[in-house]
Amino acid sequence: MVAPGDPALSAVDHGITVGDGVFETCAVLDGQAFALTRHLARLERSAAGMGMAPLDLRTVRDGVDAVLVGAPDAGRLRITVTDGIGPLGSGRSEGPQTVVVAATPAVVLPTGRAARSPWTRNENSAVAGLKTTSYAENVVALNDAITKGADESVFANTRGDLCEGTGSNVFLEIDGELVTPPLSVGCLAGITRELLLEWGAEAGLPVREAKDGELPFSVLDRVAAGEARMLLTGSVRNVQPTVWLDGADLEIGELSAAARDLFERNMRERIDP
Repeated sequence: MVAPGDPALSAVDHGITVGDGVFETCAVLDGQAFALTRHLARLERSAAGMGMAPLDLRTVRDGVDAVLVGAPDAGRLRITVTDGIGPLGSGRSEGPQTVVVAATPAVVLPTGRAARSPWTRNENSAVAGLKTTSYAENVVALNDAITKGADESVFANTRGDLCEGTGSNVFLEIDGELVTPPLSVGCLAGITRELLLEWGAEAGLPVREAKDGELPFSVLDRVAAGEARMLLTGSVRNVQPTVWLDGADLEIGELSAAARDLFERNMRERIDP
């Protein structure tokens, strides 16, 4: 494991040279990583999808404990596991994996601003739905959104379905329901998305996963016109109503506000749901 300040991360680590790794980002509340068990389960799924060897979760958990002890003011925790030292190409070498755990402060904004991305997500990609360190397309898309006055970029997939943001899932408050695209569109199975679906159902909120083809990317025209509302969800965004889309100011819907309040209340009460 590479500890904070440890220079042992190799310049030829496969996570650096070709992005051969997986990661998770967790919110930190009062010194504890929120929903860590779910995040580690997804980390394992992503590693398996990448064809990596099984992860040593004991080492990962030890790293999390050590970092959080040393970072009492942390608000965000990132766990990265790479395939370790490898050749300067896509092939892999057999050897130990690299585990990096880092923590930083975090500011959770109550609302967000979004722009539609000019690029698409490939739902047929070999890494669709995996949380990998190959994040270049997200960097480019987010930078594009920032130049337009937004803080998140929202993708369609290649079929023209509403998909996801660069680091968030999307919910629409539309026709009296909160609806999120199905995983079949190629979006990440977000932990906050998952919990909002579960907790919303428990609380009696009309929240569900859409059917295939139910949410075309053009549905965002209804959001921009004020006929629907939008939420972005993520591990540091939590549940964040969108108040601006491509230059159009948006109102926060009643269901959106209720979903945000429900999530923030529950995450304080259920640190590892």
